[in-house]
Amino acid sequence: MTLKVDAIRECLDGVIPGTIATCAADGTPNVTFLSQVEYVDSEHVATSYQFFNKTRQNILENPHAQVLVINPFTAARYRLRIQYLRTETQGPLFERMKAKLAGIASHTGMAGIFRLLGSDIYRVLEIESVPGRSMPAPPRRNCLAGLRAASERVRSCTDLEGLFQETLAALDAFFGIRHAMLLMLDGPAGRLYAVASNGYEESGVGSEIAVGDGVIGVSARERTPIRIGHMTSEYGYGRAIRRHIEQDGMGVILENEIPLPGLPESRSQLAAPILAFGRLLGVLFVESTEDLRFSYDDEDALVTLAAQLGASIHALQHISETSEEPAARESVLPAVAGAPLQVRRYAEDDTIFLGDDYLIKGVAGNILWTLLCDYSEKKRTSFTNRELRLDPRIQLPDVSDNLEARLVLLRRRLAERNGNIRIEKTSRGRFSLIVTRPLELIQIRTGLVR
Repeated sequence: MTLKVDAIRECLDGVIPGTIATCAADGTPNVTFLSQVEYVDSEHVATSYQFFNKTRQNILENPHAQVLVINPFTAARYRLRIQYLRTETQGPLFERMKAKLAGIASHTGMAGIFRLLGSDIYRVLEIESVPGRSMPAPPRRNCLAGLRAASERVRSCTDLEGLFQETLAALDAFFGIRHAMLLMLDGPAGRLYAVASNGYEESGVGSEIAVGDGVIGVSARERTPIRIGHMTSEYGYGRAIRRHIEQDGMGVILENEIPLPGLPESRSQLAAPILAFGRLLGVLFVESTEDLRFSYDDEDALVTLAAQLGASIHALQHISETSEEPAARESVLPAVAGAPLQVRRYAEDDTIFLGDDYLIKGVAGNILWTLLCDYSEKKRTSFTNRELRLDPRIQLPDVSDNLEARLVLLRRRLAERNGNIRIEKTSRGRFSLIVTRPLELIQIRTGLVR
């Protein structure tokens, strides 16, 4: 039976270094270890180009080579006859290999030495099973069954908040993935904001990370899954967030940022982009304290689940803003008592404070300020998604911006931080603002939060 690359993907995770044999133009052979052999598709692999050495010179002179890879679970060996095609120095494949190589380097004590210069793409001409003793393959998780069960949960959701919760619950129930989070894209700001998480002490709802930073940001920027099997500080999200804040030049201190949830010792990470009709919506991220927790099979399953998630988000967003149920009659404002709650808005970036506590910023902050102004000035408590979409005060970035996700974020953030202001969904496309204390609205038009 002719083997395809798909059948030996377990050999291509960098657990055991591969070996490559090349030949110079004059026939002189050369054999050396490879840091990384990466799966591309059923007929292609990529190897890491890190140094201009004899192997690199030989490949440019003679594009044919052989690679030996070993299954880390069974010790089965396979010889690949390959033909060099090209080298990529940017793009999704390059970024996947760069991230994985950083983890391999950290695990082997070679951080700072291993640096990816390019991804060498090869056509696999033949795969040969090398005779020798091997061990029985360990039982494999049935990712397909888990994916089916998770898909059924996702398909049954009728609103975004339920969709987010059910997706993370399904990862825990059917894949044994306890630590996960969902982030949505704020395109104009070039950032991702967390709307749901599972398995962490703090939810981190409202926390942000820049597109391009860490595993999550690179997955978003390149629109490709990024998977790391070993801990690496280079792709740590905490380091990425701190670097962004330090370089931002805006004078915002860390105490005014919501910490992104995360494991203190994350050893395996996988981020899958959430896409719909060619548009990036967000990122699904999972992590574990175990090395090599996520396999190629897990990656396939989560990428597929993220694709279904993207389609569901797109559909539910459209439904919530075009299919409003009949409006309820506006009720009389309930009596409120107690000391006034001071709400401060910094107009520069729509940062909102409730008393001395930071709440939210950006578009979600602007939405809340608009609702509170209408509550105070017009005595309104009932609102619709559609009117927010059209309200010029909010200045949503564009028609594709996910307003419903921002409302989910705002509703959860308010529920976590303060019981005096709440947002409750009343029907499809409609919600109520509930205030239980007198409000003192203060607008600060100049200056940034320090």
